[in-house]
Amino acid sequence: MLQLSVLRDQTDLVLAGLAKKHYPTGPADVAAILDLDQRRRALQTRHDAAQAEANELARQIGGLMKSGDKTGAEALKIRTAELKQHTQAAAAELAQVEEGQKQLLYKLPNLPHASVPQGRHAADNEVVREHGAKPELGPAAQPHWDLIKQYDIIDFELGNKITGAGFPVYKGLGARLQRGLINFFLDEARAAGYVEMQPPILVNEASGYGTGQLPDKEGQMYHDAKDDLYLIPTAEVPLTNIYRDEIIPVEKLPVRLAGHTPCFRREAGSWGADVRGLNRLHQFDKVEIVQITAPEHSYAALDTMVAHIEGLLQKLELPYRVLRLCGGDMGFTSALTYDLEVWSAAQGRWLEVSSASNFETYQANRLKCRYRAEGGKTQLLHTLNGSALALPRIVAALLENNQTADGIQLPAVLHSYCGFERIG
Repeated sequence: MLQLSVLRDQTDLVLAGLAKKHYPTGPADVAAILDLDQRRRALQTRHDAAQAEANELARQIGGLMKSGDKTGAEALKIRTAELKQHTQAAAAELAQVEEGQKQLLYKLPNLPHASVPQGRHAADNEVVREHGAKPELGPAAQPHWDLIKQYDIIDFELGNKITGAGFPVYKGLGARLQRGLINFFLDEARAAGYVEMQPPILVNEASGYGTGQLPDKEGQMYHDAKDDLYLIPTAEVPLTNIYRDEIIPVEKLPVRLAGHTPCFRREAGSWGADVRGLNRLHQFDKVEIVQITAPEHSYAALDTMVAHIEGLLQKLELPYRVLRLCGGDMGFTSALTYDLEVWSAAQGRWLEVSSASNFETYQANRLKCRYRAEGGKTQLLHTLNGSALALPRIVAALLENNQTADGIQLPAVLHSYCGFERIG
């Protein structure tokens, strides 16, 4: 969440950033937070003054008792009891004000970086670069949802029988392709200096709040009410929460982690042709990369993460483009996001396969994730993550772009990982 000091000292900057993200109640929410902050500080001053007076009276009472002035000591004890009631009442009101302020702060999205373009919708995103030639397939080309039936590698109907729509069953070469891609992505992450982790796929409420999925994405997450646990929408949540309430030694920075997990998203309200087949699922696999860095290095780290993801797409021989998201299309917690999209030849459109984001101190402030800077003072770190990569649309593009009359020819980098070169 945003730091109170930033709201107090740079109010105009905060309001401009919220407007750039098209956050509708920014002025009212900021005003309410600052009003509560004034109340909080006044209550804290009153509480501290009463506590200081009580401490001084306690010292005087001890002296009077030693000197034998019990009457004087009893008079001061009456005042001490009054002060105790004052401090308890102030502490209770202070806790109530702080909780209200915290809930309002949770509602505010992160501020966008200066380089974020103006805009409200995906059409306003900035194309940074494009790589690779789009394949020409001809009139007989089939979309991936027809190809998977033809080659019997993914079964949506069976998944619907077992669970429901959006939970496909991968079969035979389809399952082996999934496993090969996961191993390829993990090996590439390890070679790039990321430590492989295998985190839980259920997290508690504190973890959801720590990385900003709660309360913003509560309706999109699968929740087990009995144990109050959430199925993760991305490995970002457990991986970043490893460092919740931690002070990381500066010599251990940057932290670089990678993890493969299934991801679960309710995707409420999603329908239409654009979500057919593998385009949008409730459960899918993804390899995530996470970095935690000192603030002065975070944007260089973001560039390295984007370059790493581009390297994966190049080795998979997939045409792609990199987008810088506009203010209105960015995620709630992000300060700057790059989306990477691959070209789907049979569908004739771009498919998002990765987002790489810098959250600056937004998540770290929730997480209390800090490091000890020069002079021994603790400071908030910057957190970043990126999909490297999400599998469903990668598989869709691989199937569509590489289809031939003799089957689907896989890119060379996957031959050893899959144990086969062609489907069909």
